[in-house]
Amino acid sequence: MFSLAGKVAVVTGAGSVGPGWGNGKATAVLLARQGASVFGIDVVPAAVEETRGLIEAEGGTCVAHACDMLDAAAVEAAVAACMQRFGRIDILVNNVGGSAPGGPADMPEEVWDRQIDTNLKTPFLGCKYVLPVMEAQGSGAVVNISSVAGLRMGTGRVHTAYSASKAGVIAFSKSVAMGYAKKGIRCNTVVPGLMHTPLVEHRLVRQLGANDAEALIARRNASVPVGHMGTGWDIAHAVLYLVSDEAKYVTATEIVVDGGFTAAGPV
Repeated sequence: MFSLAGKVAVVTGAGSVGPGWGNGKATAVLLARQGASVFGIDVVPAAVEETRGLIEAEGGTCVAHACDMLDAAAVEAAVAACMQRFGRIDILVNNVGGSAPGGPADMPEEVWDRQIDTNLKTPFLGCKYVLPVMEAQGSGAVVNISSVAGLRMGTGRVHTAYSASKAGVIAFSKSVAMGYAKKGIRCNTVVPGLMHTPLVEHRLVRQLGANDAEALIARRNASVPVGHMGTGWDIAHAVLYLVSDEAKYVTATEIVVDGGFTAAGPV
């Protein structure tokens, strides 16, 4: 089951910001383990090179490509490079994103713009240049990564731009799915909840935990009904299902991977 043999997968944000397994890194490695040839994209060359090394050490195939997913010309060139190497693209995973706290009154305009671009423009550009390839093939599967911040609003931390943009990712995915349903292309969304990825130590500790990683991790674990945060592998397995032939009847929907966090209500 879930064989991706003979398929080519483009994974954006395929590196990791620090030691461990981010969503994109785990996804790239898992898709390769299932037989896909992976074209990994990241803005940090060393990060995606590490992912390439892991995949090749396991006998898989991966091309590492440095690219800023906010640069349309660079994204177009990346897709062209993938086509030159592999001749097709069967899977696109749009995984680039980021958050910053703040509401409309206190958030600088440039922070708002950066959030909207990072979380919404990157999947737009990925789809802009990959969808024509998939349409010409008559097949393809796209997965965009959102966040539970686009589904529920807590009272403790306002992140207006992040919530708005991640809710937008869900609507964007549904719109793409409807536009391409009769063209053999599916588009879905994975919605992560509280995850323990390298981003926790790299960024969230400074933003939320007053540099106390242990306390922050304990607090986040306690807020999840199952008792712990998820990992990049939880997201990777959800992506794997959605891009596999086993999900051929699944489009325009979301898989929420959050340990019950959304259903538990606001905190």
